[in-house]
Amino acid sequence: MKNISETRNVECGTRNAAWLAVAVVLLVVAGCSVGPNYHQPAALKSEPVSEAFTVPSGGTNNNNTEWKVAQPQAQLPRGAWWEIFNDSELNRLETLAATENQSLAAAVARLEESRAQLGIAKADFYPQLSVDPNLSRQRTSAHAPLQSGPHTYTTFNVPANLSWEVDLFGRVRREVESARAGYVASADDLESVRLSLQAEVASDYFNLRELDEERRVVADTTETFRRSLELTQNRRKGGIVSDLDVSQAETQLRSTEAELPAIDLQRAQILHALATVCGQSAIRFQLPAGPLTNGIPDVPASLPSELLERRPDIASAERRMAAANAQVGVAVSAFYPRVFIGGLAGFQSIGSDTLFDWPSRVWSIGPSVTLPIFTGGRNRAELAQAKAVYNETIADYRQTVLSAFEEVEDQLAAQNLLATQLEAQSAALAASRHTLDIANNRYKAGVVTYLEVATAQSAELQNERSFVQLEGQRLNAQIGLVKAVGGGWEGNAKNGGLTQVSEKN
Repeated sequence: MKNISETRNVECGTRNAAWLAVAVVLLVVAGCSVGPNYHQPAALKSEPVSEAFTVPSGGTNNNNTEWKVAQPQAQLPRGAWWEIFNDSELNRLETLAATENQSLAAAVARLEESRAQLGIAKADFYPQLSVDPNLSRQRTSAHAPLQSGPHTYTTFNVPANLSWEVDLFGRVRREVESARAGYVASADDLESVRLSLQAEVASDYFNLRELDEERRVVADTTETFRRSLELTQNRRKGGIVSDLDVSQAETQLRSTEAELPAIDLQRAQILHALATVCGQSAIRFQLPAGPLTNGIPDVPASLPSELLERRPDIASAERRMAAANAQVGVAVSAFYPRVFIGGLAGFQSIGSDTLFDWPSRVWSIGPSVTLPIFTGGRNRAELAQAKAVYNETIADYRQTVLSAFEEVEDQLAAQNLLATQLEAQSAALAASRHTLDIANNRYKAGVVTYLEVATAQSAELQNERSFVQLEGQRLNAQIGLVKAVGGGWEGNAKNGGLTQVSEKN
């Protein structure tokens, strides 16, 4: 016959084996996560992947072009892309905006918020321990069962509470997965704000310089018209021309002078906008007039679409799909039990002098299970909502990519067509200047009236202003192209290949 000690050892071994088996089962089950794993969405049926990539808007096509699934790379450094314009004042403004712009500061704060939310989600992986000391004074009823009379006493409690959710079905892991994707999306949003800010500063700056140049043209023309009026008045005194010529010359001068305040108003509004973007007060912000830059960089006829991988808005939209997909898993986990390990340990006594004595110790430990039986359809509705949100993010992502291709094509078309238009406008300006020279000579010779000179002068002014405006539009188109491809095109193409970014990422 076995003695009592051997029997106890056998019982202890049996219990240990049972606990070990339970632990193994829990670990195996905890390795599973309910809900769908994230996969990049398939291409739209209405937009199948092309066998060859065509390049409209005047570009050339490489027959060896290959398509591949793109990977968001918004984290790649874009560098100081605005330095391609070789303008020191623009460089200063970009630096000022990078340090003082409040929208950018808000985006940085949102990134920190997302980082904290990720930390909150990760905290559920670990046991939660808290101490809840309390003191209570109470009286029992004299008529309570098994009571000989009323009792009044004080209870001192110093308990430490432990709670830990065993992540059997991956609810916590899905929450962390969603929070991590949201954090990366916030980082991409920050880069998107930064890129938009840089482009806005450059655009406002060149709009300002275009207005400075346009004002110079109008001001110089005004002086020319003033001299023409003086000449016409002198000729009228000599009886060579009539009062009509004088009136026409004065009308032309006054009309041109009236355009200067309109240009100044536009400049003031853009200057104030630039001040706000740079984080400065519009009251004291000043920028002296300067010439429109001539350092317009060359743009290649076509660009590899892999540059779109660096667009932060595309990367952000893709990560938000992943976050929404993880939330579907969280919603699915609501249909499964939640297992908690809870425990309590501490001291309890009716006297403060014996509170921390060893006999005053109390403890308890054990699992608890929460299993949804009837929720009135809440869980199914939350799952349907999560799936709808995920489908929404897919549509938003696809729309973001389609819009990105649209922006690139628009800006490439603008590069080609504005260059052609600028060439034609240059020829028109040269022709109008020649026409004005002829008209002046004919007027001085007394062959024509001043009306012909006024017409030629107005045409010359209009053509010169149009030429300046087109130069400003070309610069803005280049800024738009830089923004559309995610921050410049130099040194970013990989092996000259094109990438399918439109549907799979």
